[in-house]
Amino acid sequence: MTFNVAILGASGYTGAEMVRLIATHPSLSIAGLSGNSKAGMAMADVFPHLRHLDLPRLTTIEDMDLSGVDLVFCALPHATSQAVIKDLPQHLKIVDLSADFRLRDLDAYEKWYGKPHAAPDLQKEAVYGLTEFYRDDIRRARLVAGTGCNAATGQYALRPLIAAGVIDLDDIIIDLLAAVSGAGRALKENLLHAELSEGAHAYAAGGTHRHLGEFDQEFSALAGRDVHVQFTPHLIPANRGILATVYVKGDADTVHATLAQAYADEPFIIVLPQGQHPSIKHIRASNFCHIGVVADRIAGRCQVIATLDNLTKGSSGQALQNANLMLGLPETEGLMLAPVFP
Repeated sequence: MTFNVAILGASGYTGAEMVRLIATHPSLSIAGLSGNSKAGMAMADVFPHLRHLDLPRLTTIEDMDLSGVDLVFCALPHATSQAVIKDLPQHLKIVDLSADFRLRDLDAYEKWYGKPHAAPDLQKEAVYGLTEFYRDDIRRARLVAGTGCNAATGQYALRPLIAAGVIDLDDIIIDLLAAVSGAGRALKENLLHAELSEGAHAYAAGGTHRHLGEFDQEFSALAGRDVHVQFTPHLIPANRGILATVYVKGDADTVHATLAQAYADEPFIIVLPQGQHPSIKHIRASNFCHIGVVADRIAGRCQVIATLDNLTKGSSGQALQNANLMLGLPETEGLMLAPVFP
């Protein structure tokens, strides 16, 4: 059986990544593509790397016919998704790639995003889209909220450890390197080649990054108490990828064994032999996440290092993984592409 899908916001990086992944998916067909600023254009003119595909022309959302569509991927900017999704037909299943439905608490949403939520009733039905930990809820969901890419990376490193109680919950530091595509495709001065290349810098330091809302929500729910991590992201001159080094207080052997057991049956999460370091180079353009554990020279401390591709496992690949579950398809369908190397 083939399901028809549409991508809203197909002219952005995550929208184009959705097209790339769906193009080889045996059970999905792209029935519509929207890109309001590029309406009327062919995808080949917006993204020449997709010119070999027979794709619908980009339209506005208002002009898109969704009557024969089974599922919609919303790759729209934050705050835009709320307004669009609340007016979509009720028969549609929806995977949202924005931040609009990630936080369950409406006050927390307003705190981190600076405005009241525009679709509070929809927020109540949204399921958090970290697939490996919410797959049963995702199968039954009509609306799934994709995670932040930084938030996903940190959670893969930490969730099993928090749940098992093998680390000190009051001493967690996440030091994260993020590639530039995570900032989107819009023109920004600080993302110009001359501004970004040959350097790296911290941003949203001091506990101001919005993905901390997800860490607070998910880690506190797991622990049954407030858990507040220290988190500093750094922008690096790379196109794709995230690498998080997480500093924890816990026994390295126990930490490694806990992660290895938790992810033993997960197709996309690979725990490396203890002492090995993962690399962004080894997960590029794939739906895989690699995790390594390294003992620190200070007894009772270790580092958990996790890496994934922000556009794939951190966003569009995760969205497709969730869509597979929502449509009753094998979870890995269309996603077992090997990473691109070198």
